[in-house]
Amino acid sequence: MTVVVFGASGQIGHFLLPRLRARGVPVLGVSRDPPAGEPGVQWMRGGLPDAVPALPPASAIVSFGPLLPFARWLAATAPANAPRIVATSSMSAQSKAASRVPAEREIARLLLQGEDELAATCAALGCGWTVLRPTLIYGAGRDKSLTPLAQRAMRTRVFFRPAGRGLRQPVHADDIALAALAAIDRPANRVLMLGGGERLPAGEMFARVQRSLPVATLALPIPAWLLRLGRHALPRLRGPLTRLESDLIADNSELQQLLDVHPRVFQPDASCWPSVGGSPR
Repeated sequence: MTVVVFGASGQIGHFLLPRLRARGVPVLGVSRDPPAGEPGVQWMRGGLPDAVPALPPASAIVSFGPLLPFARWLAATAPANAPRIVATSSMSAQSKAASRVPAEREIARLLLQGEDELAATCAALGCGWTVLRPTLIYGAGRDKSLTPLAQRAMRTRVFFRPAGRGLRQPVHADDIALAALAAIDRPANRVLMLGGGERLPAGEMFARVQRSLPVATLALPIPAWLLRLGRHALPRLRGPLTRLESDLIADNSELQQLLDVHPRVFQPDASCWPSVGGSPR
C-alpha cells in the first residue's frame, strides 16, 4: 500500500523519497508547493490541517510538517486501516521550554502539545506510531541555521564565528530519513530523541562548517562579551545567543535500541551548502 509523506518536498523528504522508491513502495507526496518532475512519486497539493485532499488508503503516513496540525488532521480524518504513523517534532520542545523569550516558550508548548495529541490519537485509532525529536538539522541546504551562515560566508567571503562552549549534536537530514524508514517498519510507540553521532562545542561546529566551504573565507571571531552585548541590543536574537553557552544534545540510546539507527558524525562537505544562487540538492 501507499506511503503518504507530508512535507515531502522538504529537507528530510529529499532523502526519504529515494529510499522509499528503492523499496518499490508507491509514494504519495503532499506539499503546498509540489515539485515538478520528481520520478516515482505521485504528488498532491495540500496543507495541514484543513487543506488536505482525500487520500487513498495508506500503510504508513509520515509527516515532516507542523506537528500539532498533523495530529489534529489525523484525529479528524481517522483512517480506518490503522496506518503506521511517523512524525517529526524538535528538540526545541526541551531546549526552549524554559526560555526567557515568551515566543520560544510558546514554540516548546505547541510542540509538546502536538506530541501528546498525536500519541493519544494514535492510541485511539490503534496505530503504531513514532515521533522523532531531532537536534539541529543539516545536509540538504534547506535548514534555517547552518546553511544561511554558510551561504552568507560564501557570498561575503567572511565567516562570522561566534564563541560558544555549549555542546551541539548536528544531525544529517538523511539520518532522520533512515530513522523514519525504520519507524515505518517497527513503530516505537514513543517520542525518540535523535541527535548526530558526535557532540562538539558550538565553536568547533562553526569551524567545521567554515572548513567545508568550497571557497576561501576569512574567519571573524565574535567574542563572548560581544555576544552578551548582542543579547541586550537585539531582542530577537536573545534566545539563540544565550543558548550558545548551553548544551543542546540528545540521548540516542533508545533510537539505537529500538530502531537500530546510528547517526553519522559531523563531517560536512560543500554539498551540504548549495552555492549562492544555485539549486538546492
